Amino acid sequence: MQFTEEHNALRESARKFVEKEIDPYVEEWEEAELFPAHDLFKKLGGLGLLGITKPPEYGGMGLDYSYAVVFAEEMGRAKCGSVPMAVGVQSDMCTPALAKFGSDELRREFLAPSISGDLVGCIGVSEVGAASDVANIQTTARRDGDDYIINGGKMWITNGVQADWICLLTNTGEGAVHKNKSLICVPMKTKGVTVARKLKKLGMWASDTAQIFFEDVRVPQRYRIGEEGRGFAYQMQQFQEERLYGAASCLMALEGAIRDTIDYTRQRQIFGRSVLDNQYIHYRLAELMTEVEALRALVYRATEIYVNGDDVTQLASMAKLKAGRLSRELYDACLQFWGGMGYMWESPISRAYRDGRLMGIGGGADEVMLRIISKGMGIFPSE
Repeated sequence: MQFTEEHNALRESARKFVEKEIDPYVEEWEEAELFPAHDLFKKLGGLGLLGITKPPEYGGMGLDYSYAVVFAEEMGRAKCGSVPMAVGVQSDMCTPALAKFGSDELRREFLAPSISGDLVGCIGVSEVGAASDVANIQTTARRDGDDYIINGGKMWITNGVQADWICLLTNTGEGAVHKNKSLICVPMKTKGVTVARKLKKLGMWASDTAQIFFEDVRVPQRYRIGEEGRGFAYQMQQFQEERLYGAASCLMALEGAIRDTIDYTRQRQIFGRSVLDNQYIHYRLAELMTEVEALRALVYRATEIYVNGDDVTQLASMAKLKAGRLSRELYDACLQFWGGMGYMWESPISRAYRDGRLMGIGGGADEVMLRIISKGMGIFPSE
């Protein structure tokens, strides 16, 4: 993938934002288990960084997805995984389908203020009994005049506590599970929407994650994105940007863990010399850096294909799978080299270890990626 001066300018802008607006506050936000999404997103929106690929008529930059990948990479430099993830939900997870398939009225009401940072969004797909199995969701929206009445619940919703609206995947009809769903924009202050609880997680502490219930929630049918019954297909397309963003945002974080480990092991003394003076440490860190570069190449190749308008399901799934597995391998290996200090809560490698574990679960678990990849290879048993 060839980067232009425009790519590099965006990269520099994103890097400076992380250094100035995120890193100085990470410890405070992690301790509070919450970052100020509205304040931070408004600052991002002011720089145009929440609408990089979105249509200019709604406040976006109208750039291709290679610019979004550059942005995701730089967000990964942050000293936590929680804030980059939450930003990605806004830019690449709850808004792609709205930008592509929403009516002009709907995009002006929800997309434009999400790009400017005036509204915080979240994506409502996972349920307690239907996380990896998206087709099995039970939330329903039945027609009533010109409205939908929504009942059900969603689980593990990033940004859910602070969100102003949710891009909700729900059943709007009977029949085949891949053809009976729709995506609906639901304002979170609508009567009947309840944030049941803020979930306490292993990692990603600064990012709020919610369980949400919907009880006779009435919204106009004009809040539906695109055609009724096409929601599953739209969501599968949104997943591709989500998975590419997730994999891209891992790259600098993984590199950072290696650099931190080099610095620490250079100072850490055992048996009269630094830990870094062991050949095994050299070779293992060299192997891990090579794996990071291999992941970067996969992400860039997938991005090129996506930018060219071709189906990227297979490669995006591979990138997501590789990112999740490499995160577990790399952070675990680096933590081991830190010894007892690596096991301490306050060490940066400990946070990376905890935050990075989500990559193999969120946005489709490793096993779901393997299922998609094997289908693409033509070797998955017919159903």
